[in-house]
Amino acid sequence: MRVGLNITVRPTRPGDVTALPAIERAAGERFRDYLELAWLAEGEVISAEQHLEYAERGLSWLALANDQPVGFILAELHVSSLFIVELSVHLDWQGKGIGRRLIACVADQARKRRLASLTLTTFRDVPWNAPFYARLGFEMITTLTPELREKREEETAHGLAYDARCAMRLPL
Repeated sequence: MRVGLNITVRPTRPGDVTALPAIERAAGERFRDYLELAWLAEGEVISAEQHLEYAERGLSWLALANDQPVGFILAELHVSSLFIVELSVHLDWQGKGIGRRLIACVADQARKRRLASLTLTTFRDVPWNAPFYARLGFEMITTLTPELREKREEETAHGLAYDARCAMRLPL
């Protein structure tokens, strides 16, 4: 007998934040498949304290599978968009539509705030990065808002190759 999978997405609560760094760490394991990016699997993750700040601002959502945390998405409010800071789904739960559900949730939040789009920065050629977002309707953009330009500069300062990354936008 097969038990059904019950996936829910809801705002992150303060009691949830301690589980989130481990989800991000597990999601990052996928980078080990890419020699030039394997170092990301060992990189820093967002702390529980930082997660709490996003949750308190109403900019964090949690995906649960049968009531167990398996993924999250964090956003920042920009002038005309919600910027996706981080989308992480535990490696064991990837490929089940959880990331899509989290993005749909954030898109709904952006619409409620009357924002024009979702934006993000991501790896151009990693299959579960830009190609994944493109399948969801995100478009690569080259004319960057001041906020996106700042994000790209921060990434470069943290060791991410500028040409390996891109900015994307989903019109709402």
